[in-house]
Amino acid sequence: MKALLSPANRVLLDQLAWSNVLLAFDFDGTLAPIVANRHEAAMRARTARLFSTVCERYPSAVISGRAKADVARRLSGAKVRYLIGNHGLEPGTRLGSFERQVVQAHPRLEAALENVPGIDIENKRYSLAVHYRRSREKARARDAIRRAIADLPTPMRTIPGKLVINVVPEAAPSKGDALVALRDRTEADIAMYIGDDVTDEDVFRLDQPGRLFTVRIGRSKTSAARYYLREQQEIDTLLEHLVALRVEPVAGPRRRGART
Repeated sequence: MKALLSPANRVLLDQLAWSNVLLAFDFDGTLAPIVANRHEAAMRARTARLFSTVCERYPSAVISGRAKADVARRLSGAKVRYLIGNHGLEPGTRLGSFERQVVQAHPRLEAALENVPGIDIENKRYSLAVHYRRSREKARARDAIRRAIADLPTPMRTIPGKLVINVVPEAAPSKGDALVALRDRTEADIAMYIGDDVTDEDVFRLDQPGRLFTVRIGRSKTSAARYYLREQQEIDTLLEHLVALRVEPVAGPRRRGART
């Protein structure tokens, strides 16, 4: 991995700014700091101001593990052109089927994990997130969660995160699928994606030379991302640089607010 904001690599940002680029961001841990209580997640005021300006000057997307409506409330009015929730599956064409699978899985997981302290199951309608941040024995809690998921009658795909295991229908699209679809839909030559977690590796692992520019928050020896920011606070520096590289808002429909 290479430090994105090093003098040598900032030249790459200059090239991106002048290209037909789609900018895409994760939310938790990327645009907003990770917090102990997920309900309190929010962008810092400076991040929100810069992000709003970036959305005026570039076609932009947020691709989050949160439900679409949940993350929409946290964007401080930024005119994000594309907003994708539930790890890439919302919106989509098979939501009814995915919702039925979640309806079946949720009570079974609750019953299987009811005696495991510190677990909180979040129902995001089309996926579930089993949080174990409050558990005092995290390894045991994680093992119990995995066993419970494996025992579900309908196979589900798991996406590990920071003290959470996400449970999504097996046939659901990933963040990588969503990003490629958006890039093609916007006819962008290249997409830049910034994320921070294992859930973002679905994007980082894509083999898209010359068409995908990947950035991870935090250096990692195991990540497939090509570049990194040292810490979440550096997102402000990146956004500020992107703003400076484009002094005019994008024209036409790209100035509209968040839509699908």
